[in-house]
Amino acid sequence: MFVWFGVEPAPECFEEIDLTPFRRSGERRELPLNGSKRLLSATSNQAAGLGEYCRDFLFNPQSVSTATFELVERFHLDSVGCAISAIHHRANACTVLRREALQTLPAAQHSGGICFGDQKLVETARSVAANVAAVREWDSNGTNFGFDKDAGRTAGEFGHNDFYPVAIAASREAGFDGNEALRMMLLIDEIRGRLAEVFPLRMYAIDHVHHGAVASAAAFTAALGGTVSQIESAIGLVVSHYVPFRAIRAGSQLSDSKGSSAAFAAETAVLAAHRAIDGFQGPQDIFRNPLAIYRLNKPCPDGMGPFDLELGESGDAFAIHSMHFKLGLYEHQSASAIQSFIDLLGTTPEAVANLDSIRSVTITIYEPAFSIIADPAKRNPQTRQSADHSLPYIVAKTIQKAASSYAGGNTRCGWSEVMLLPEDYSNAAIADKEVRRIIEKIHVVHGGPDYDSLYPEGIPTSVSIDHDQLGALNGGRCVFPLGHAKSDQSATVSLVEEKFERLVTGAVRSPQAVCEHLRLRDTPAAHVANLYAFPIILRPEHQ
Repeated sequence: MFVWFGVEPAPECFEEIDLTPFRRSGERRELPLNGSKRLLSATSNQAAGLGEYCRDFLFNPQSVSTATFELVERFHLDSVGCAISAIHHRANACTVLRREALQTLPAAQHSGGICFGDQKLVETARSVAANVAAVREWDSNGTNFGFDKDAGRTAGEFGHNDFYPVAIAASREAGFDGNEALRMMLLIDEIRGRLAEVFPLRMYAIDHVHHGAVASAAAFTAALGGTVSQIESAIGLVVSHYVPFRAIRAGSQLSDSKGSSAAFAAETAVLAAHRAIDGFQGPQDIFRNPLAIYRLNKPCPDGMGPFDLELGESGDAFAIHSMHFKLGLYEHQSASAIQSFIDLLGTTPEAVANLDSIRSVTITIYEPAFSIIADPAKRNPQTRQSADHSLPYIVAKTIQKAASSYAGGNTRCGWSEVMLLPEDYSNAAIADKEVRRIIEKIHVVHGGPDYDSLYPEGIPTSVSIDHDQLGALNGGRCVFPLGHAKSDQSATVSLVEEKFERLVTGAVRSPQAVCEHLRLRDTPAAHVANLYAFPIILRPEHQ
């Protein structure tokens, strides 16, 4: 049995699932306040069930709430803002993959894809890889923690809203209009979000993007008119041939592979979809396959898989309502540390008047965050990918930005003043001696069961400072920072809009015009087909 990042896996499934009361696979559970869900039971062929679900969701749709589609629009806009900024700054991975894609031509039988910032038609899977890489490069788009307390599904797997370019590519090929494209995005988020609630990939050293690959393969195949059998084949191909392991996250410094894991997952999903539609037959019934990752890691009796899978169909019964925004560039589990520090400054803004007066900073945090973003290697980041996954660096840079704001006469420091942006992860910023001195003062401790028990519903973290003149200061334990689904949503929306403008300013001629252009609701198919073709201004290479 694996013990991964200090958290033991759940017991084997035959110890935790009662075999007798399963509802019939495909049965809908009516939720008067939220809409309906469809159950794919552990005793059913869930790959085929996903095929039926995807086809029904796209082509026999039930009513989805306006609030749900507005949330999809917001997450999509946020993700594109991240992509525009990464391309503008010539971030390495997305630059390489975009250049590679732009050298290709569409396959004869496909309409082709479009890369961000270019009108040239290219090979679809390559365009998806390039676009997803750009979305994910800054690690600043939406996040989920795989948690549905009411349903008792709390595996807590991570995930991100990385896969919207898959929906746009499929919409190009299928001729979908804006409303249908939004439905595609919601479908991908729903499948990967619900898988994250029931199967914790990280416990088996598998990268979290794999749930997105399964979702993308299923949705893309369905959008192109694939049969249930073809969708099942596409899922089987992804699960049996393309499982990404967390080797990309091991070592003292992280590489481009970490940020591009979602890109390669999406690319293989599109390839699997096209092959399945062309007639390639992948493994069937993959969730009950004894040698696939699910039963291999959580052994089950023959005839069943490790989990039920329940998927939203209507209203607002969708996992996206439990997904979270990032209010800058940082690993998602560090948000509560930033919030606790901001709360500390709310009562004692003079704490950053003189950084030499800070004796020490103590961050108390939960598992798995303690093992992921606070391991010893994270105290000396050398690359951006390591720095944005380093809790000491993130907090040190936040403290430095707060001190600069205070020195400028601002005694009210909030997320706007300390918002971490691309320039905060430049080579010069990472090597900055003042930041390194602050890191030396930071101590990260594991909060134990009192903290661990609050995850993944929340991300509990507290920040305290031992100060020469002010003594012991404490920001308190923050569980739901701004950006979290359970935080103040009006304040979150305002900051997400500010973040978009700050990321894309200088990268496009008019941030407001691009924002309006990216809206999908009630737009025609021709608009969707060219959604990402707006021009992006590249920084001079020497910068």
